[in-house]
Amino acid sequence: MAHQTDSTVVETVVQLLSENGFEGMAEAVRILLNEAMKVERAEALGAGAYERSEKRRGYANGFKPKTLNTRLGTMTVQVPQVRGDVEFYPSALERGVRSERALKLSIAEMYVHGVSTRKVTDVMQQLCGLEVSSTDVSRASRLLDEELTAWRNRPLGRFPYVLLDARYEKVRHGGAVVSCAVLIAVGIGEDGKRSVLGVSVSLSEAEVHWRNFIEGLQDRGVHGVLLIISDDHAGLRAALQARLPGVPWQRCQFHLQRNAIHFVPRVQMRAEVAAELRAIFDSPDRTEADRRLRLTVEKYSKAAPKLSAWLEANVPEALTVFAFPSAHRKRLRTSNLLERINKELKRRTRVATLFPNEAALLRLASAVLVEISEEWETEKVYLTMDNSSPPNQE
Repeated sequence: MAHQTDSTVVETVVQLLSENGFEGMAEAVRILLNEAMKVERAEALGAGAYERSEKRRGYANGFKPKTLNTRLGTMTVQVPQVRGDVEFYPSALERGVRSERALKLSIAEMYVHGVSTRKVTDVMQQLCGLEVSSTDVSRASRLLDEELTAWRNRPLGRFPYVLLDARYEKVRHGGAVVSCAVLIAVGIGEDGKRSVLGVSVSLSEAEVHWRNFIEGLQDRGVHGVLLIISDDHAGLRAALQARLPGVPWQRCQFHLQRNAIHFVPRVQMRAEVAAELRAIFDSPDRTEADRRLRLTVEKYSKAAPKLSAWLEANVPEALTVFAFPSAHRKRLRTSNLLERINKELKRRTRVATLFPNEAALLRLASAVLVEISEEWETEKVYLTMDNSSPPNQE
């Protein structure tokens, strides 16, 4: 459907610019933006105002004022509303939403780096083309912290699969530089989509931190967990026994294979051992995986007894996934799903090198994770879930 812009709109804009020059630019842009949004609404509805059309998908429902901060100053536009079985929001304003997120993230990163409020103000002016006062920056950072805190405390629900990970960053504490743990939880929900469930930053000992983190997820409503996937992080297994007793644990096959290298007595044997581990992990079922593991343990019992003992004790922890639907195994047998998160966090935190405190680290980690989680939640499903199918009993 074509929409003809009212010629009076163009005439009004031309007259404004003719009479006022650049001083009339803001009003001209406001008029054109209002008209562009009306055109876009008509296209979304499949019909213009008062137009009869078999292609109509809904109806116009007036306008709602919205104030925008732009390079030309503050302006109030009229956002077209709709009713009926159609969703609509002007794309020009959606771009503004993304810019606002970028602005908040920039403020978070600059505060992390210890940049002064005055310098933040200067950078914001360059980024946004706006006069941004120190009061604006302080308000934006306060609103950001409130938004991130609300996100970290939001209610959760049933997540059959939960992945846990930990990374460490340098933080200044008590006049010294110490390693601070960043714990992250990702869930795959009943709809098959991924979500970042939570993040926690603490200097506390590993088991206490893990236990409190998992307890916090449960307090927020996480339930129905069928499988935990993670690497063998210090203190995690004890915390799982305390907070999620009886829930199966899948040790990350990728990290376990890397750990095996430390028990291989000769460099020349590494490729061989890696191939045998892959063969175990790629077995069609648990029975075959156990058989291949027994043969591997026997093979190295004399030539590499430490490796043999380590394989026998540790590899079974990476075979739990065989009890779950075969269609899910490939994506549940490692914690590689979290690599995207680690990559983004590393890209942001390596610039800071050292965080002034735990709160600064938590702010930046949360801001990054919110963006990733929102992107995941709007993507197509990660796993096709069948709630009627319990784990296999192989």
